[in-house]
Formats: sequence, structure tokens, C-alpha cells
Amino acid sequence: MERKIKIAYIGGGSKMWARTFMSDLAVAENLSGEIALYDIDMKAAERNAKIGGYINQDPRTKSKFEYKLYDRIEDSLNGADFVIFSILPGTFREMRSDVHTPEKYGVYQSVGDTAGPGGVLRAMRTVPIYEDYAKKIRDICPNAWVINFTNPMSICIKALYDVFPEIKAFGCCHEVFNAQEFLTCVLKEIKGINVHRSNIYTDASGVNHFTWITEAKYQNIDLLSLLPEFMDRFYEEGYFEREGQDRFAFKTDPFAYGNKVKLDLYRKYGVLAAAGDRHLAEFMPNSWYLKDPATVKEWQFGLTTVDFRENQQAERIADSIEMAEGRRSFPVVKSNEEAVDLMKALLGFQTRVSNVNMPNRGQMPQMPLGSIVETNCIFSNDQVKPVVSKPLPIAVANLVYRSCVNIDTTYEGIKERDLKKIYLAFANQPLCNTLSMEQSGELFKEMCLNTREYLDEFFPIDQYFA
Repeated sequence: MERKIKIAYIGGGSKMWARTFMSDLAVAENLSGEIALYDIDMKAAERNAKIGGYINQDPRTKSKFEYKLYDRIEDSLNGADFVIFSILPGTFREMRSDVHTPEKYGVYQSVGDTAGPGGVLRAMRTVPIYEDYAKKIRDICPNAWVINFTNPMSICIKALYDVFPEIKAFGCCHEVFNAQEFLTCVLKEIKGINVHRSNIYTDASGVNHFTWITEAKYQNIDLLSLLPEFMDRFYEEGYFEREGQDRFAFKTDPFAYGNKVKLDLYRKYGVLAAAGDRHLAEFMPNSWYLKDPATVKEWQFGLTTVDFRENQQAERIADSIEMAEGRRSFPVVKSNEEAVDLMKALLGFQTRVSNVNMPNRGQMPQMPLGSIVETNCIFSNDQVKPVVSKPLPIAVANLVYRSCVNIDTTYEGIKERDLKKIYLAFANQPLCNTLSMEQSGELFKEMCLNTREYLDEFFPIDQYFA
């Protein structure tokens, strides 16, 4: 039976997530309705609407949607069954400060959007936006399911639930999926068995981009028990897991990695860190994996520069223009993402288990209640039930707990517009471990002033730094 739904896509001009989502919707069965595209960049949203028209004409498309543009977010939310958030809080100018200003103080970041100095400043720009989003959802479409893709993931979800406690929201991230894909490579190399990652069971828990796999199985095979032999063979030379890419892609692709950090952490702690190395490194003391560019290279991952991201964005815009004008075909294929599968489960088509980010209501007993944690959840007809995860080893739990406290303290400081409280969370970031309080204070000031265009409305910048 076909279900007609309205999806409000906030950030509907997205050059990556929106197109992936549109394609996944197209190949899903028994859905139709409207995708309401809203973006402050309306030209980008208009291009995606035109691409959506071509998707509807593709013979591979099973579910067709009407793509409509809205210049008011309120109108896009009106009558929505689902709300998708995929925005960039700020511009590349602000991202340049997030990522590269700390380098003047010897602090290097491989991503800079979740943990570390960059994660804190990005959160300061993002939370006020999400406070407004939560109020609008509360007032316009309180029963809609809200799916967030924006980083910093944890603090976005924290803001939504704090402003509107009854909201039905969760955050989706593909890092655990990539770890499952890595485990299929382990299975193939050690046992000669080829399977898709969907056949791998994992018990993953932690905070976004810092989740840990305590159990992994394919049928009756304990996959974690295969890691020592896999490490003996591949640890030194590296092994990037992504299907269709060379396993040495980390030598040329700044988004790839050799999984050497992941395996080093497994050797230290006995459980498998689930995120990619670029994210994992940012949650550890900066002298471990991010001491300097030479150290990063030794660990077989990269420092993704904002110059690279700007060039990549220009290429994606050029691609979008060609697709919107019909000069280039859009690949209508199922991606590795699961958001549409989870939507179908919420609509009652199926039951699904997947890892998502939600408030801790006991699914991670080692973490503070109310903190945003990432665990497996069961999705079924209009409900999401978190699954209690296996306990983490105490040393790992301590690392994750520190991250929870930093996230919660950062959020409370932003909520209260208290720059001193935010700074204390900033200084407590593991990537700031080698900085004195004076140095971390100078860095915090410089980064706040660099991005004050997005902060002055909410924070007493001049008063605090006088």
C-alpha cells in the first residue's frame, strides 16, 4: 500500500546529503508525496528541485515525489510528516577559522566539526539556529519525525530535545556503517567470506564520531577475534575499507584513512572504535595521533584542509548545475545510508535496527542520563526504542564520559550564553591537552572574534573579552 507523505528538507540546497537522500527515496517502494525544499541559498534548492524532476523520469525510480520550493521555513514545515536537517552553520570563512586557527598554537584537526576547538566554535554557531528550529517544530508540526544530519550531531540533538522535550528526533551518522564495512573486509581476508555489511551484527555505543563496537558477529563467527590476525597482516601497510576504492586510497584521498588509528585503539583497549580515523583522532590527546602533520602521515590519515573543501564544493556545484540543466544524468541508486529505511520502519512497513543518536534514557548506563548517546535502536510503527548496550571497558567508558561532559557543558554554556562556561569545555578538549590555560584562552578569544558575525547576536563577546 502506497503512503503519501510530506518531507520538509531544511538545507534543501545541499550538494551531497540532499542528493543522496533523494536517490534513496526514489528507489524505495510504496512512497509518494511532497519534498518541501527550504534553504537560505534558494538557487541551490531550485537546482535540487530540477534534479528531482529528472529523478522522477528515471526508469529506476519506484517512488515519485513532487519537489516544491519554499522561501519561508514555516511554510515548508506546515503539514510535514518528516523533517530533515542538513545545514552548514556558517560559511567556509568560519570553517577556515575552526580548522586552521588552532594550528598557530600547535593544535591540528583532521575534521574540526565535532570535537576539539573547531567543534566548540561550530556548536556556538549551530545551537541558536537549532533552538529556533525546535520552537518552529513544536508550534507547526509537533508530531513530525525529525532526522538530523548536521554536525556537531550530539549538540544539535541536545538542543532540539532541550527546547522541545516531546520532539521525536534522532541523528543519523554513517560512521558505524563504515566500521561494519571494515569488518566485512576482515571477514574476507581472514575467512575468505564475502558478505554485505548488512549481514554484520554490531553492538555499538558511545557518542557520535566516538562510538565503540563491543560485539561483532557474522552468523556464529566472532569478528573481533579475527582482528589480531588481520593486524599481523595489514596493520603496518594500512587498509581502507570502502567498497569500490583502493585500500591504499589514504595515500591520495584526504577523506580516506588506513584504519591504523582504529586498530591501535583496539590493541590498547580491546574493543573496536567504530568511527573513521580522522574523527577518532580528535577525541584523543593531541600528542597521540595529531601532534603535527608528520605524525598524522605516519598514522595514515589526512588533515582535510578548508581549501580542499572549497574546491570540492565548487565541483559539486558545477555537477549540480549540469544535472539541473539535464546535461548530466543523475545516478538513481541505493546508497549506504539508512535514513529512508528508518522512515519506512516508522511508517509501519518494517521493523529495523540501526544506530542513531538520542538522549540517554538508560541505554548507556555508564553515561549521564540526558546526554546524547549513539546506540542501536529498534524502529517500528511510529516509535523508536533504544537498545541497552553492552558495557564499555572502564578505560573506554572514561574516555566517552569525558566527551559527554564536554558536550553537555558546551551546550549549557551556549544555552545560558555564558562564555566562561563554554571556555572551560573548550580548554578541556583532549586536543587542547598541551596548551596552558593562557594559551587556550588566547585561542578561544581569537576563534570567537573570527566568527563573531554569527555570535554577536547571542553572546556578550566584547564584554567577555574586554
